[in-house]
Amino acid sequence: MPFVRTLTMLKQTLFLLCFVLVLKAASAQRYKNILFKDITIDKDQTYYPDAPKDEKKAYLFDLYQPAGDQERGRPLIIWMHGGGFKFGSKRAKRVKTWSKTFAQRGYVCVSINYRLSKHNPLFHFDELMKSSFYAVQDAKRAVAYFRENAAKYGIDPDQIILGGNSAGGFMALDAVYSRNEDFGQMANIPDADVSNSGMPNQPVYAIINYWGGIYSLEWLKNSKTPIISVHGSKDGLVPITHKTAPLHGSLDIKNKADELHIPNTLKIYEGYSHELQKHFNPLYEGASAKKRWLEAAQFTADYLYEMMQTGKFGG
Repeated sequence: MPFVRTLTMLKQTLFLLCFVLVLKAASAQRYKNILFKDITIDKDQTYYPDAPKDEKKAYLFDLYQPAGDQERGRPLIIWMHGGGFKFGSKRAKRVKTWSKTFAQRGYVCVSINYRLSKHNPLFHFDELMKSSFYAVQDAKRAVAYFRENAAKYGIDPDQIILGGNSAGGFMALDAVYSRNEDFGQMANIPDADVSNSGMPNQPVYAIINYWGGIYSLEWLKNSKTPIISVHGSKDGLVPITHKTAPLHGSLDIKNKADELHIPNTLKIYEGYSHELQKHFNPLYEGASAKKRWLEAAQFTADYLYEMMQTGKFGG
């Protein structure tokens, strides 16, 4: 019965081939769709072990990973909370939501604390600039720490992504695109302080900017790092476009990035304000706003997935 044996072997081969293709298709959706039901969270670790005693809390992070994941060389997202450089922490609702859902997609995520202003940056622009400068140094320090400790966390040091909302979005953009000397001069920080406290820029795979901005569009000439932005068209706190102060929102950034051929994409929520709320309220976000945060996350995951799979950029 050679024919029967040959037919049986052919069926087995086709079955194995189909099985492999199914596994590959499922694996290919990692980083795009939610695949992991459970995650682990390791709280209150530090990305600056030698921090001064009175600043140790400012350098803590929470680590989010898919439970039971054996993959190595995973992309890392460093999330930075909002709060006007005065308020907030690594346990803010927004960054916790994104850290959890991106970990469920297979990413490693960390939500970090950073130094907050002891003054009043919300009503004094010069203080906002100064507090931004020092917060950006902390973001650069975090990137440097995770690049150095990539093997410990099972991450790819060349796929570290900086992301944040509001102040955290500013940090992500400025940490990559600004240079310490230019930022320090704009913020009126003495040259000696810039030299002593400035951290070198670190290579970053991509930037996630949720309703943040950048202080100078000219800084965009300093890199070609892809930018993913989400912003409400009626944002009154960080306007989507702003021409009268050293503060430029996501539409300004997109227009300049397009001019400079920087890979980028922008999702605009028409009629929505800061934090994608209908009317911004820092004390209560509502279920509808959280739904839009999750939509923003999927928009981001889709773009990052395209980067990883093809090396091409949409948007």
